[in-house]
Amino acid sequence: MTPDRKPLRHRRRLVAASIATLALGGTALADVPASAAAKPRGHDVSSHQRSVNWPRAKSKGAKFVYVKATESTSYRNPYFRQQYNGSRKAGLIRGAYHFALPHRSSGRTQAAYFVKHGGTWRRDGWTLPPAVDLENNPYGAKCYGLRRSTMVSWIKSFSNEVKRRTGRRPVIYTTTKWWNDCTGRSRVFSRSHALWLARWGRSSGTLPAGWRYYTFWQYANRGTFPGDQNLFNGAMSQLKRFARG
Repeated sequence: MTPDRKPLRHRRRLVAASIATLALGGTALADVPASAAAKPRGHDVSSHQRSVNWPRAKSKGAKFVYVKATESTSYRNPYFRQQYNGSRKAGLIRGAYHFALPHRSSGRTQAAYFVKHGGTWRRDGWTLPPAVDLENNPYGAKCYGLRRSTMVSWIKSFSNEVKRRTGRRPVIYTTTKWWNDCTGRSRVFSRSHALWLARWGRSSGTLPAGWRYYTFWQYANRGTFPGDQNLFNGAMSQLKRFARG
């Protein structure tokens, strides 16, 4: 996932990074990996997808979706209401995610902003726990210029505030490389936080330190559904139980 708004120089940087990934053998596949084809399929969206045709996504097999709500404490997805409420009305299990900028403000502050503007949770079987997007800094320094111990503390602060306000720990969206590099291979979160793994390709590959399995896998940035393509690591009945908490 990428921010909804960024200067041109950062868009160019992201394009260059994507080209480099492809050159190293990575890919953004449109097809569902054969080993996971029977698992519930879903997607994630942001303002890039604008107003989504949710009945169409549902008819094509989408079972769940994560919708971007906020970024840092200065941005709200202007399409959030249409995407979040529209997906539920169409019969999808849905949740909200926050694009973290750990160098801008504390984890607690960003968590409070996120929950206030869409990152809620209800024990209704239709609402996924809030998620936090932790990935490469699109605006500058690697790991947002933070020490590994500071990054771990930031994530703890964010998680604790989400838990206090919603009753659920946030799902952590990340890549194996970012996590291992920027948290120093921290294993603090793996027992209490579901992993949403970002790895485009036919295999989920090596997981971030501490986790033995992923809960969600973002396997491609394009495909059948609007936005990024995802799989849930279990049966539909398990997805519903996960939503209920």
